[in-house]
Amino acid sequence: MEIGKDLIAASSTPIVLAILAEGDSYGYAILTRVREVSGGRMEWTDGMLYPVLHRLERLGHVEARWEVAESGRRRKYYHLTSQGRAQLAEESRQWKVVDATLRGIWSELRLTLSPSPAASPLRTAGT
Repeated sequence: MEIGKDLIAASSTPIVLAILAEGDSYGYAILTRVREVSGGRMEWTDGMLYPVLHRLERLGHVEARWEVAESGRRRKYYHLTSQGRAQLAEESRQWKVVDATLRGIWSELRLTLSPSPAASPLRTAGT
């Protein structure tokens, strides 16, 4: 299943903030964590992640620092600030409303989400 670009973009901020709430991390590790948590269904790229991290840094939600890894390679680690934690709480509240709204609509339509359209026909008003 491919997730649309708009949904990926909309969910990138709360996902990154939530991953950083687990602890400081660097780009490749964040990409790996997204893949892991999504069961491999979300494959982010560097080109998608770094603009999000840089925006969050400009907004004061994350701070960055350079460290030298055991391998000798320099890595830029990102740390969630207190402002970032507050933003994560707000993002969580908003996503819960969106989730509840969609679940309510789907429930009312008796729409089950399955890969086969024949298994879950849409009903129209009056049928």
